[in-house]
Amino acid sequence: MNKIECNKIDEAYYTEKLENGLKVIIFPKKNIQKKYVIWTTKFGSIDNTFIDQETSRKITVPDGVAHFLEHKMFEQKSGIDSLYKLMSLGIDANAYTTNDHTAYLFECTDNFYEGLDEFMDYVQNPYYTEQNVEKEKGIIGQEIRMYDDDPSWQLYMNTMDCLYKENPIKIDIAGTVESISKITPEILYKCYNNFYHPSNMVFVVVGDFEPEKILEEIKRRLLPKEQRKEIERIYSEEQEEINKKYKEIQMEISKPLFMIGIKDNPKQNYEQIVKKQMAIEIILNILIGKSSELFEKLYNEGLLLEEPSLEYEFSKQYAHILIAAQSKKPQAVKEAIIQKIEKMKKEPINKENFERSKKRIYGAYITEYNNVADIGRMFASDFVKGINSFEYIEKFDEIDEKYLKQILNEIFIEEKMVMSVVNSK
Repeated sequence: MNKIECNKIDEAYYTEKLENGLKVIIFPKKNIQKKYVIWTTKFGSIDNTFIDQETSRKITVPDGVAHFLEHKMFEQKSGIDSLYKLMSLGIDANAYTTNDHTAYLFECTDNFYEGLDEFMDYVQNPYYTEQNVEKEKGIIGQEIRMYDDDPSWQLYMNTMDCLYKENPIKIDIAGTVESISKITPEILYKCYNNFYHPSNMVFVVVGDFEPEKILEEIKRRLLPKEQRKEIERIYSEEQEEINKKYKEIQMEISKPLFMIGIKDNPKQNYEQIVKKQMAIEIILNILIGKSSELFEKLYNEGLLLEEPSLEYEFSKQYAHILIAAQSKKPQAVKEAIIQKIEKMKKEPINKENFERSKKRIYGAYITEYNNVADIGRMFASDFVKGINSFEYIEKFDEIDEKYLKQILNEIFIEEKMVMSVVNSK
């Protein structure tokens, strides 16, 4: 088992790739009572077209199938719902689907090994029938309609539509009522057999464990499978240009919402993605973070009604910056942001702002290591992206004002900027 250390924060984790291809990450946290497990497969909403491992044929499945499959995993042949069984043990269990992965998880202080039995059993034993699939269509259909009425979700999806022309990230993770109507047990088993193979998964466990002992417990509960080659996924070729500049809808809300998106190309220097992400977070903080001059000005003028949410989302297939908040005049906020970006490009980076923002971002990274759930989710999602989470700590000092200026000039470009608005009716 390999031990990976990060001396800057005095933390370490252990990792091993098993014979069946499963990557196991064990993160010991001494004297902490809580235990956290997350089992993740590299199968998300964007993975709708792939080469079937069994037949070597190209397959396209309906939108929303990864999310649908996640919903159906808890129901067992015995009629028992594994989620309720875990809850009866006092275990907090859940699952979620994103654009690039699906994860099953649980957190507890007691009954860990009883929970592990049930957890590893249901993830390895799918049970799909015509009856339970049809029933689920009604449940997920209601969920889709609920998101159709969610202003924040519509704001995000409309931003994706503005940014991307072909990329499947612009398709709702849950799909549509029409697309899920085409899902059958056969399609679910086909996706399960391709994407839920150990060689396409990562198992992360965090808590007060002896690494060798917990590794043996995991191996003992795994069904025998041989390692397989990597799945060949097929994605539409995405243009570098944005799809459209602006999209606006009306909904029943008290104050208008806006989201500004800036399109990036993840395929350029993906090996530098961690360093780039940290630089973007620092720039956003200087640009319009809570302690920035621009936020204070716009807030005092009544143009911004709250601290904006600032994010850089990326995978190997997409990358974009998102700035979102409430405003009575979204267009005026966008113009102020553009002006501030151009000013930052022309002038030297303010050293005081740079150091303050850098400390704030670094502090946020450090505090994630205080929580077992934060550690587990971070290591699982970073693994899917091909990243060792310790890189965020180890590479932080590499970011200087020169690199910040480079990223500012390369990515914060008005031609790559879009805006989505949800106005009150």
